[in-house]
Amino acid sequence: MKYFVTGVAGQLGHDVMNELNKRGHVGVGTDLAPEYAGIQDDSYVTKAEYISMDITDADAVAKVIADVNPDVIVHCAAWTAVDAAEDEDKQDLVRAINVNGTQNIADAAKKVDAKMVYLSTDYVFNGQGEEPWQADDKNYQPLNFYGQTKLEGELAVSKTLDKYFIVRIAWVFGVNGANFIKTMLKLSENHDTLTVVSDQIGTPTYTYDLARLLVDMTETEKYGYYHATNEGGYISWADFATEIFKQAGKNVTVTPVTTAEYGASKAARPFNSRLDKSKLVENGFEPLPIWQDALARYLKLIIK
Repeated sequence: MKYFVTGVAGQLGHDVMNELNKRGHVGVGTDLAPEYAGIQDDSYVTKAEYISMDITDADAVAKVIADVNPDVIVHCAAWTAVDAAEDEDKQDLVRAINVNGTQNIADAAKKVDAKMVYLSTDYVFNGQGEEPWQADDKNYQPLNFYGQTKLEGELAVSKTLDKYFIVRIAWVFGVNGANFIKTMLKLSENHDTLTVVSDQIGTPTYTYDLARLLVDMTETEKYGYYHATNEGGYISWADFATEIFKQAGKNVTVTPVTTAEYGASKAARPFNSRLDKSKLVENGFEPLPIWQDALARYLKLIIK
């Protein structure tokens, strides 16, 4: 099949393109830069067809997608700077990307009768309690502006299309971009003790593993809402940091603190990022490997 992948200069778009190549599919990538601007690792994404496109330009999106005429669109592009999204002078742009841009992609997908994958987040919920969020839970209550725009993006897709996969993920890491693991490793170079929050609970998602699942999904017609993170149970950020340093052989002590003790961030963060993934198995999809295994494979790639 032919795929059109947005956000290929980011963590997930990079891995989706490479997964498509492994599976014998054709991937056409897009992002805002004039040329592919992601990691130069000589993988398929660095050599595949690339089209510069601004997803907020409805006419450009319609033309490019009509010309490419893909069977599937995987929409990874988004504004993901959660704290910056709270700045009033940036909110028009955040909405233009996450809401209007997604609507433009969905409209174009409808015209070419393409399946669409939209990546979303647990931030569409209120982040409270201890019960895992269900994939089909409609009790939306975003706790910050980023979450609100991602929810509106979800609704744009679900109202426009029938052939869609809305996949919520959390705590994302991959080779092509910044993430918590890279931040912890960088801090470990100059600190032997680090303070990390212990009352925000969730599960990491390795984009390499997620890319495999997303392509699996697109090879079916099992449309709808899904949650996808690595397996291995729910943990805190402090737990995650401890395992990162253990596997990386770093002698760093992690001091767990509450979010209140750590200090408020500009955007409110969810205490409960637990995502129930049972719908994956119910629909015959293979779950992602445990996060500890994903971390080990990832560290081998990034620690030289």
